[in-house]
Amino acid sequence: MERIQKYISHLQGVLERLALADVRKSIDFIMEAYHADKQIFVIGNGGSASTASHIACDLGKGTSLAGKQRFRVISLTDNVATMTAWSNDACYEDVFVEQLKNLVNCGDLVIGISASGNSENVIRAIRHANELGCKTISWTGFGGGKLAQMTDISVVVDSDEYGPVEDVHLVLNHVLHAWIREEFASQNA
Repeated sequence: MERIQKYISHLQGVLERLALADVRKSIDFIMEAYHADKQIFVIGNGGSASTASHIACDLGKGTSLAGKQRFRVISLTDNVATMTAWSNDACYEDVFVEQLKNLVNCGDLVIGISASGNSENVIRAIRHANELGCKTISWTGFGGGKLAQMTDISVVVDSDEYGPVEDVHLVLNHVLHAWIREEFASQNA
């Protein structure tokens, strides 16, 4: 029981230290992209890839309401054939930037998720997005790494453990989803 409580206590502390102003800024950026009918791309590796898929699902399907414009969102982690083709024929560090070259336009939004903040393929994609004039958000941990310094908005989870960082990234996704649903409901009231 002690190990369970230790993990939960650490996670509670991490959530309490979360910079809510940064969370709100990331929501505002996402809503700005929505209102401007811009595309939103979400990227990450491993657990962060799973979170990227979850975000795309929740934005694309979970916020779909009758009579409301839909989010134009895609997770670049979801096409295994494309990712492995770029990994095999170029390099894994370019799996996201090469996909963005086909899809992204100036003013679109790219969300990079990396627990360490140092995933080279996410960094390269964010660099490319910045060069094209896209808006960028990062969700990181471990002090933010290189990625937090490269994005317009950064939410840094205050932990050096992968599990709690990934847990909080999922919480952020659900906070975003709940916020949008409430915003849409208030507009229909």
